[in-house]
Amino acid sequence: MTVDGSFTCVVDRIVDERTAVVLLEEDGDVVDQLDLDLETLPEECRHEGALFDADVSDGALVDLEYRPERERKRRERLQEKFDRLSKRLDEQ
Repeated sequence: MTVDGSFTCVVDRIVDERTAVVLLEEDGDVVDQLDLDLETLPEECRHEGALFDADVSDGALVDLEYRPERERKRRERLQEKFDRLSKRLDEQ
C-alpha cells in the first residue's frame, strides 16, 4: 500500500523501457516506491535520476514539479562521494 502525501521523487531505474521505478523520499529517507508507466511522467522526467516534487494520492502522482537544479546538485554530491570512496580503495 502506497503512502499519500508530498514527497521528493527520484526515478531510480527504468525497466523494459516502459516502467519507471520511482522512489518516494521524505526527509532524505526512502519511504515507498511507485512502479509507473513511463509515459505517465512528463518527458523531462523520463530518465534515471530525474528528481521532482509531487503529491501522491491513491498511488498516482499529482502536481508534479521537475527540479533540474536539485537533480544536478544531487548528482554532483553522489559523484564526489563515489570519487572519495574510489580514492580510498586505490590507496589500499
